[in-house]
Amino acid sequence: MYRLDTKTPVGSNLHYFVKWTVISCIIGTLSGTAGSVFAKALRWVGGFGQEYLWNIFLAPVAGILIVWLYRTFHEEKNRGTNIVLEAISADEDISFATAPLIFLGTLLTHFVSGSSGREGAALQLGGSLGNQLGKWMHLDEKDKKVAVMCGMSACFAAVFGTPMSAGAFSIEVISIGVLYYAALVPCLFSSFIGAGISKLLGNPPERFPLAVVPEFDFKMAVFTVVLGILCALVSILFCVVLHQAEGLYRKYFPNAYVRILAGSGLFILLTLLVGTRDYNGSGIGLIERCIAGEGVSPAAFLLKMLFTAVVLGAGFKGGEIVPALCVGATFGSMVGQVLGVDMALCAACGMSAVFVGVTNCPIASVLLAFELMGYEAMPYFSIIVAVSFTLSGYYGLYKSQKFIYSKLKAEYINIRSHE
Repeated sequence: MYRLDTKTPVGSNLHYFVKWTVISCIIGTLSGTAGSVFAKALRWVGGFGQEYLWNIFLAPVAGILIVWLYRTFHEEKNRGTNIVLEAISADEDISFATAPLIFLGTLLTHFVSGSSGREGAALQLGGSLGNQLGKWMHLDEKDKKVAVMCGMSACFAAVFGTPMSAGAFSIEVISIGVLYYAALVPCLFSSFIGAGISKLLGNPPERFPLAVVPEFDFKMAVFTVVLGILCALVSILFCVVLHQAEGLYRKYFPNAYVRILAGSGLFILLTLLVGTRDYNGSGIGLIERCIAGEGVSPAAFLLKMLFTAVVLGAGFKGGEIVPALCVGATFGSMVGQVLGVDMALCAACGMSAVFVGVTNCPIASVLLAFELMGYEAMPYFSIIVAVSFTLSGYYGLYKSQKFIYSKLKAEYINIRSHE
């Protein structure tokens, strides 16, 4: 029977550290630069959408271009972020075409103000680059997985400006219950390098500071638990709506061109019916309003879910994370408004709770809350993340995500995320 020698020589540890310091610097620099350029491009196309309101009518053209690009490069079956996760957990290969395609596809989606995020795209962009760099460095299969995680971390941090949560997310999201500690140093080094490059290139990090944080007492602790329970239900609903929308599109519109044209029509119709552009784009504007303590429509979180499902389910590109944060912020703000609790705090807590509910990454979720909104509300964020993570079940945004250990018992289960 094989026995692991735990008495590893100091020299081996030093070799590992030096080796991955060099590799993570290379991957962090290249993937971080790509993520930074991606972030600048997204800001430009996002600004175009805010200035010219007719851009939504170009959605059918953008949609056809996206489908054509993916077909031209034989990537029709590309499963996006799921294939990046499987490259780490199941030895799947990420094609080099994934990086430029998700880059262009997401820009086209944001150019027409489609309801999608950017972090999912960053994970694909960084994962693809990390995979290719791992091949060029002739890394073995195990080290190549770490290279993929480094690329994910660097791009995520470059796009959002949150290096601590970006590094933690990459080692936590693959297999819930098991952390890839061998990738801790490489991922953190890569993420801080990516965030630093992005800042040097003029991309401001996303921040939503809370002006006032109410005192944390027994009453507020109970309220936080209740809000966490409600946010867990919202996160389940969000995952179900996104997955069901994709399934319905494929059932009724088997042809990818017809499917994305149908989605474009629905997106335009919904925008005209609601009479506002609040639910177009990533949702950053809505988040800012909620954190500022402004009231939103009680149905805002449901409408953001619907817009995101209509756009991403049809085949437009981007990510689900910022829309999920927006759903959490608008839901939390609504609850605060109804119950007379500080709306900004409720929005911040809602963001953290829905994020952990859809990603199942509690460590990254707490760190993300700290980086985005500050440490003053630490008790609120810690409790609501724990509650939502526990009660959101085995649902998730990523179908390839695995739950190695149960959320409820100390037992091995090894199941995939529910759809």
